[in-house]
Amino acid sequence: MKPYLAQDLTINGQTVTGPLVGIMTVGQLVNRIITFLFPLASLILLVVLLWGGYDYMTSQGSPDKIKAAQAKITSGIIGFILLTVSYLAVKVIAFVFGLGSGIL
Repeated sequence: MKPYLAQDLTINGQTVTGPLVGIMTVGQLVNRIITFLFPLASLILLVVLLWGGYDYMTSQGSPDKIKAAQAKITSGIIGFILLTVSYLAVKVIAFVFGLGSGIL
């Protein structure tokens, strides 16, 4: 099988190897991207929670501002839960059809 994403670069006798070396299929590429996506999603969730908490603290009792802050916090948590559930659903489906070695 031919590697489509090889990233070996030789300059003056030194070989520089990129992060995608060894990826032969689209599935391997998706798995590599997923390992980067979850920490990024966690960081985004932290920022959304801090932003919603700041808005909540600075609302000064205004019902509209409190609702907006609670909506930010709720949407951040729901988004992260949806990302996690979709990842687990794909893993379970892959396990059921024999496309992966395990559920997690």
